[in-house]
Amino acid sequence: MAAPDQTDFFAAEPAAPDWPAAAKRAHQPLAARMRPRLLSEVVGQDHLLKAGSLLPRLVAQIRFGSLLFYGPPGCGKTSIAEAIAHETKSRFVRVNAVMSNVAELREILAGARRQPAAGTILFIDELHRFNKSQQDLLLPDVEEGTVRLIGATTHNPGFYVNPPLLSRSHLFRLEPLPATAVAGVLRAALADIERGLGARRVTADDKILADLAVLCDGDLRRALNALEVLVLGLPEGAVLTPAELEVFARERRIRYDADEDEHYDTISAFIKSCRGSDPDAAMYWLAKMLAGGEDPRFVARRLVILASEDVGLADPQALPLTVAAHHACDFIGLPEAELTLAHATLYIATAPKSNSATLALGEAHRVLKEDPVQPVPLPLRDKSGAASKQNQHGKGYRYSHEYPENISGQDYLEKPLTLYTPKTAGWEAKIAERLARWRELKVQVRLPKV
Repeated sequence: MAAPDQTDFFAAEPAAPDWPAAAKRAHQPLAARMRPRLLSEVVGQDHLLKAGSLLPRLVAQIRFGSLLFYGPPGCGKTSIAEAIAHETKSRFVRVNAVMSNVAELREILAGARRQPAAGTILFIDELHRFNKSQQDLLLPDVEEGTVRLIGATTHNPGFYVNPPLLSRSHLFRLEPLPATAVAGVLRAALADIERGLGARRVTADDKILADLAVLCDGDLRRALNALEVLVLGLPEGAVLTPAELEVFARERRIRYDADEDEHYDTISAFIKSCRGSDPDAAMYWLAKMLAGGEDPRFVARRLVILASEDVGLADPQALPLTVAAHHACDFIGLPEAELTLAHATLYIATAPKSNSATLALGEAHRVLKEDPVQPVPLPLRDKSGAASKQNQHGKGYRYSHEYPENISGQDYLEKPLTLYTPKTAGWEAKIAERLARWRELKVQVRLPKV
């Protein structure tokens, strides 16, 4: 196993960052060469790094403990960690959770205990990959301050980081970088002779760089590496044109990780867009899921649920239509099943909405949980068998079809309840009118005949 990356920032001169030698730097990817050296050079995270914010104040006073940076790829998590280590002149030890193990962690923590004055910062990339025992191993040294842990993760720490470690850390959420910020760094990389691509004298207008930034979805690392590939594919002094960018655009990948945050966030946006009757937003999120490789049957199942949970009796045709769409996805398959999902999505998004079935079921469950369970009234009990007849089961039952509009006036609960309240949207408005009419008939049937 390769030794962890250890950089003694304390030994560096304050004004001269301790970066690799020029020969080694030339073989690094552009994203690594252009990495910010100070917090003030980090772009696009102003909500965390603007003057007076908590994180810069903690770093300036060297009063921070362990930090967790949570955000999408290429948003600056590693850059901020290295800048903090440099500005505080700390010993910086970097490990990747994918390749590390308990033995390596024990060795690193023991080394930190032997050098307490160095102020070791232990940076763990992809912290979510550590299992519970590996995370628990960090706790004593984090608690004692032997190391300052900086963890970076693209996954929600609430699900992947042990609660004791999470409670001992400051959590900072980073956002995808705005396209303007990415384009600015791309422009600087084109001009920078020492660390960037300036020696090749390739030029590009602002529109090209802005388009490349948009294609990279807020991932600065990806944008820089794409720029490097494009520039190295041109002769020195050339101009980067839309033709070169088009090749990259055709292979654009949507950031969408199945069974992870992006999966759950996107389906949540899809569901809420359908519920909120916004067909344009619903179609956008549907297209994103399909472009990201989502299972079409998963989307179809959510549409079936929406048909009962949010459309309900306002449009009774929603349920059979979505069930048919789910069946069609099974026997048609992609790519044609995309049309079926689009059809069902637009139907649900534009249908009148009612959650009366959801509310009625929830109220019924609440009553069953909180109140005594009602016995079945005697007239409603099954009268099959001699014992049932002897106990007069079914006696007094009124056959509904013998009464006008099938309203006999009979109660079907020992203690009547109101669990279902119809909404006034779509078809359900007619149900509300019908129930009101039946309530009047019930009263009339019960009135004594003169």
